[in-house]
Amino acid sequence: MRRTEGIQGGPRGIAARAGGWSAQHRWAAVGIWVLFVILAMAAGSAAGRVDLKESDQLKGETTQAARIAEDAGVEEPAGETVLVQARDASGKATDPAFREAVAAVMKAVDATGEVTAVKSPYDTKSVSKDGRSALVQFDVRGDPETAAERIEPVLKAVAGVQDEHKELRIEEIGGASMNKTFEEAFGDDFKQAEYSAVPVALGILLIAFGALVAALLPVLLAITAIMATMGLMGVASHAMPMGDSANSVMLLVGLAVGVDYCLFYLRREREERAAGRDGRTAILIAAATSGRAVVVSGVTVCVAMAGMLFTGIGEFESMGLASLIVVAVAMAGSVTVLPALLSLLGERVEKGRLPFLNRAKRGGGSGESRFWHKVLGGVLKRPLVSLLVAAGALVAIALPAVGMKTQNFTLDQEFGDSVPIVATYQRINEAFPGGADPAEVVVKADDINAANVKQAIADFREKAVSSGASEGPVEVVVHDAQDLAFIYVPLVGGSDQDRAGKSLDVLRDEVRPATLGKVDGLEAPISGQVAGSKDFNDQLAGAVTPVFAFVVVFAFVLMLLSFRSLTIAITSIVLNLLSVGAAYGILTAVFQHGWGASLVGAEGVGAIIAWLPLFLFVILFGLSMDYHVFVVSRIREAKIQGRETRDAITHGVVTTAGVVTSAAVIMVAVFAIFGTLSMQSMKQMGVGLAAAVLIDATIIRGVLLPAIMALLGDKNWYFPRWLRWLPDMTHDESGPAPVAAKSHDDDGDRSPVRV
Repeated sequence: MRRTEGIQGGPRGIAARAGGWSAQHRWAAVGIWVLFVILAMAAGSAAGRVDLKESDQLKGETTQAARIAEDAGVEEPAGETVLVQARDASGKATDPAFREAVAAVMKAVDATGEVTAVKSPYDTKSVSKDGRSALVQFDVRGDPETAAERIEPVLKAVAGVQDEHKELRIEEIGGASMNKTFEEAFGDDFKQAEYSAVPVALGILLIAFGALVAALLPVLLAITAIMATMGLMGVASHAMPMGDSANSVMLLVGLAVGVDYCLFYLRREREERAAGRDGRTAILIAAATSGRAVVVSGVTVCVAMAGMLFTGIGEFESMGLASLIVVAVAMAGSVTVLPALLSLLGERVEKGRLPFLNRAKRGGGSGESRFWHKVLGGVLKRPLVSLLVAAGALVAIALPAVGMKTQNFTLDQEFGDSVPIVATYQRINEAFPGGADPAEVVVKADDINAANVKQAIADFREKAVSSGASEGPVEVVVHDAQDLAFIYVPLVGGSDQDRAGKSLDVLRDEVRPATLGKVDGLEAPISGQVAGSKDFNDQLAGAVTPVFAFVVVFAFVLMLLSFRSLTIAITSIVLNLLSVGAAYGILTAVFQHGWGASLVGAEGVGAIIAWLPLFLFVILFGLSMDYHVFVVSRIREAKIQGRETRDAITHGVVTTAGVVTSAAVIMVAVFAIFGTLSMQSMKQMGVGLAAAVLIDATIIRGVLLPAIMALLGDKNWYFPRWLRWLPDMTHDESGPAPVAAKSHDDDGDRSPVRV
């Protein structure tokens, strides 16, 4: 290949070769990308999507119980409960008016034709100890997955009885009614959050670039990457079923990295054009520099996302696979179709300029940020002080995380008092501790009606109450044909997860072994909301160490090979861990302790949702590498070109500051949208991600990184001799005027790379 200005000896490295080919074969590159997106979507549509089943979610008793029911072909109907409660202490379930109301409820719901197995509280003994409350229970006919679509007539029937008996409180709750209520109350929240993410990103890009066409390119790349990934997820789901959260996480990650990668590439190409280079040379330099940074970052992010595959938790595994696919697709698009589009557009990339933004130079001229130039001046003047102050501040922010408590949220923790059905949930838990979320024992026997099995079930019912684990009533539903029985045990503790967890332990460790456990060949796993939370936490606790180790070790190795510097690899990991620690501290302070919670429209719920810490670690570790690789690559490039270390640091940080700031603002804005949702778990995710990205793009990359590198000087590029056998993945193609590296001493090589 012919030499091009600033690219000595032709392209080297995957990104440079891909960019050079795409710029030369523009229409072919665009056509291949469009064809890939179409084929991916078609393949996904043809294959269909396999959704995650309850039995695929976890290991442990919860999954065992779900699998027994599935294998037997027993599908539990959607159960509903109507609370009938006297409004004052004098009212009792034995009062004639109370009995009349109960009868009216039973008659009204049965008349809808949508329910079956309507049970009187006087038959099931579902009357509270104080006599003020009673529960009418029934099942919704048909597929439980779609029960929410048919529950409206039943809700209206119950509301009609309430209107006729205003002296009593008559309220319905259950799986179908809750799903319907929450879909109506919060379903639009999610849609608005997802739909508003793209316009927000586009608006920020318009401000960053000052031109409509340039702003549209990153969004277009991100959207096409997301579309292709949706198709590929359908195909992949046949090997690994996809959970409900996979789409939302994929959209967030895809938008973030898709925009970031395109932004990095496009900004460098515009910068080279502004410096006077022709279009082809500008693209080749961008491919060799920013393109390489995109590949290194993309591979590192993929490794981080792959960490979720080691959790053994179905929802995490599906989120990890979906995120890994969208990052890989966005990375491929950035180094293939993007150079082709830039080559096709040429100067037309500046079309649709917004004059009111008053841009003096295209691309910002040299691309240097005056603000960060001033900040860097102070940091590099006193690097040790800057390091101590910034690191001390982040450690202080991270300190609350030492006492972080995680748990799955109960209904009232998740939604507060924002919907009336939550109040019903609380009233049932107060009147019937654990009644809203009973433990569920799935009993599988060779003959469910055998005398010893029946006796064991009866003993279990009696001992569950006498042991103090439950206050009753304990309900048993037998499926003779399948030799199965379901035992529902309200747990003492109710919505108090700690107390309910202790009651569960009593059931599992004392009551079951003394009763059901004495029958040979009988299986009796205990599931339910409390059991699911415990099993989830146990599984998660076991996954933390391998996931953390996998992500950290592989990220370290990738940074070591990509920059051929032991120092850079170590500092990368340390800075990323500090960023994650600060995010944990903010989460704990705001949502667990309630410090400043009102500022983000939240409230302290005493805990962090169980899945969030590991999820945040993986996502933040991956996204933080975007900035780190991009900034360090630019510093390293300047060093190779002959600049002194401090000058290279200044040049690298200030020339990337605009891109990093724009990318960070987009991510913070998108994540902050999720922080406005009503669900506490979504608030925690949105606030945690937004705060972490903001800290990472400012304090970490703008202060700590340059301060550490300034203090280390040429030791930044230290690469010991005993590691030189490792493959060289640097593939350097710097801009103009590369200079030869120098070898310093016998202990190691402190030059950034051979050129």
